[in-house]
Amino acid sequence: MIKRNRLFGNKTKVTFCLPVNQPTGPVSVVGTFNDWEPGRHELKPRRDGTRTISITIPSGHYRFRYLGADGMWFDDETADGVGPHGGELRV
Repeated sequence: MIKRNRLFGNKTKVTFCLPVNQPTGPVSVVGTFNDWEPGRHELKPRRDGTRTISITIPSGHYRFRYLGADGMWFDDETADGVGPHGGELRV
């Protein structure tokens, strides 16, 4: 699930959220907003049974995917769109 909160100026806080154990192991969100750098935005467990990471990005169009343990890539079906190069995010 993806949540968005508009901030002042042209910035948006985007929160990426997954169940705490699906998939197992560490998961990070990588995309054009962080130069596809694995581990830079790793989702952290929360008390409510989810794991999340929030990032602040300027308005624009981005592509992203999740990277799980053992190099497993997967997409977020709640993205603005999902294509052959991953999910699309428009903020």
